Amino acid sequence: MNNSWHIASREFRERIGSRSYVLFSIFGPLVLLGFVYLLFLAGDVPEQRWKVLISDKAGIMENKIFTSGDKAVTYSFVDDYVDHDEFADAKKFQEFDALLEINEKILSNKIAFVFYREEPSTSMQMRVRYHCERRLEEVIAQELYDMPVQKYRKIKTPIGFSFRDVYDPYGMAADLKGWAGFFFGALIFVFIFLFGMTILRSVVREKSNRIVEVLLASVSPNQLMTGKIIGIGMSAFLQFTIWITIVSSGLYLMRETVFPDVRDASNVEMMITEDDASQQEQFFGSMEYNEFVDLVYERMQFSNTLGFFFVFFIAGYLFYGAFFAAIGSTMGSESDGQQFVIPIILLLCFALYSGYYALHYPDAPLSKWLHYLPFTSPVVVMVKLAQGYEPGHAYELYVALLILLAGAFAMLGIAGRLYKNGILQFGHRLQLRHLIKWLRRS
Repeated sequence: MNNSWHIASREFRERIGSRSYVLFSIFGPLVLLGFVYLLFLAGDVPEQRWKVLISDKAGIMENKIFTSGDKAVTYSFVDDYVDHDEFADAKKFQEFDALLEINEKILSNKIAFVFYREEPSTSMQMRVRYHCERRLEEVIAQELYDMPVQKYRKIKTPIGFSFRDVYDPYGMAADLKGWAGFFFGALIFVFIFLFGMTILRSVVREKSNRIVEVLLASVSPNQLMTGKIIGIGMSAFLQFTIWITIVSSGLYLMRETVFPDVRDASNVEMMITEDDASQQEQFFGSMEYNEFVDLVYERMQFSNTLGFFFVFFIAGYLFYGAFFAAIGSTMGSESDGQQFVIPIILLLCFALYSGYYALHYPDAPLSKWLHYLPFTSPVVVMVKLAQGYEPGHAYELYVALLILLAGAFAMLGIAGRLYKNGILQFGHRLQLRHLIKWLRRS
């Protein structure tokens, strides 16, 4: 083990001393922060103007709604039921931006559904909710409780408005949190590929210039392979830590300076008591927000995500690091290495595609298999973690981790045997029978 540590220290010092390592450690996260900043700017929600069709078959609202001069939204009534599929496709409804369903039980269950074509800003959601609630409060106060509406508003139970995409009413499409998980998974595989190829090139270089013969005079093949994987992995982990530190500091500074939380509704210490248009506009404007900013600062649970991010990176690196070391040790020449680059890239692309597939089809049987397959589990698990596991299914995360760790140790064992028997073989053309023979040999 002492020899492995010496090899690991040599590899670690060699990596962190290179100019490319230093530049990538500093400028890489800065470029990422610049990209995030551009996403923040692009995510600013422009002012929306909506035409809303209210489907009120029971005539509960009596074709009345009071907007107090709010020009951002206009309403039309239809005294019939309109199916959301019909609203999405029928030509006569294309002029409307949203469909508001007022069902006959709304006075008791206090639930309304809004089907939209283009996702509304928080400000627009608040406008529609406020306008309809004010009218329904009058109806409830008169028909159910026979009391003045102002008195009812003091004791009211809010009406729940569910906003749904009319083209995806059941929320099957992936959301931004899923894409954030995919980004974390893709980042894992970017680093695995970069440092895995470093292992491959290092093994091939030492083998081609015969330095490995000198090294094996002092250490065993398993110690050499283990030290190389650990040393390069330590440099990768250090670079990860630098990235996280710079990106976290940058996001904090942007939060405090560029995107202060002035639009948070919790900072608005006011209540609308009268139908005053200017007061409404002030309130609705305070509810506006940038969706990317909200995702990064509010909806992402970074403490939980980053913890599993590091764990799956380490396990995935051990799995793929052993895989790259095994390939490098079995090559007979540098030309063999060039032939293996494309299949390796295709394998990593498949892993990335598995995360994309799980993002859009989280409940598909194939997504379940990819969730546990060691070659793909790091990116699929990050997507699933960002989307959130269903109650009672959190164990799937730990099962995937255990399978990945078991796969990593199994791959290390296979790589150790191939490394031991193939590292001193030169000038051969790599064939399957060579791999089988070296695996059988103790």
